Amino acid sequence: MTTLTEEATRELAAFLRTRRERADPRDFGLPSRRQSRRTPGLRREEVAELAGVSIDYVVRLEQARGLRPSADVVEALARALRLAPDERVYLFDLARQRPREDGEPATTAAPQLARLVDDLSPLPAMLMNHRFDILAWNGAMAKLLIDFATLKPPQRNAMWLCLLHPRVREFYLDRDRVLREGVAHLRAAWAAHAEDTVLTDLIAEFMAHDEEFARLWAERDVKVNGRGSKAMLHPDVGPLAVHFEVLTPLEDRDQRLMLCRAADEETQAALDRLYAG
Repeated sequence: MTTLTEEATRELAAFLRTRRERADPRDFGLPSRRQSRRTPGLRREEVAELAGVSIDYVVRLEQARGLRPSADVVEALARALRLAPDERVYLFDLARQRPREDGEPATTAAPQLARLVDDLSPLPAMLMNHRFDILAWNGAMAKLLIDFATLKPPQRNAMWLCLLHPRVREFYLDRDRVLREGVAHLRAAWAAHAEDTVLTDLIAEFMAHDEEFARLWAERDVKVNGRGSKAMLHPDVGPLAVHFEVLTPLEDRDQRLMLCRAADEETQAALDRLYAG
């Protein structure tokens, strides 16, 4: 058995290595080196120079040798590696240098938010927690995706449905992108909620039962995706293109409100037929 600290230390080491190896030295204006580069990306000594730390410190971090970098060092490493905003937050979470959110994970919908989900009809809307558990939904969302009431509670999870439900697996025309974005979002949630053993067990289940999830998880992409579009093939009304938006209420920060709307006139007409049926 490993502790949460040990697991976070190993992940921090692996994350730093992958981001160093992905970096293109030409983007950093580094001087040319006499010896050829035998591995892709930046060298450890280059990262150390850019971050203003010792080479030994970078080596020990990448070897998961028990270091817990300060907030200043984490910031320096994030700048040195030119991490994207979501990657920077992820690194701070792994180093336990970001304030933890108070309260337990949401497992039921706040009554006011559940009513809001209903009131948003005919826009499809649903409420999720950081695990992608679906806590509440309206009739429009049930018609758009699937009747969640027919599922067992453990299956009311957006990632579980995308990975393991036979119908939903074939629902997204751009499934590769949807799955990649979902995994990247889930990785950010995992780092921010390291004490959530239910989430850890859920990820382990996905790893064991879906090779595609395991492959994407190993790539360590991090992205919190709160806005975008999806192309769908609905079994009753055919192709759909929808925009989605994810909002976080100030009073219930572990509950995410997701709503969808038609991206074009053809989709709106198809949704009108779907809701009228």
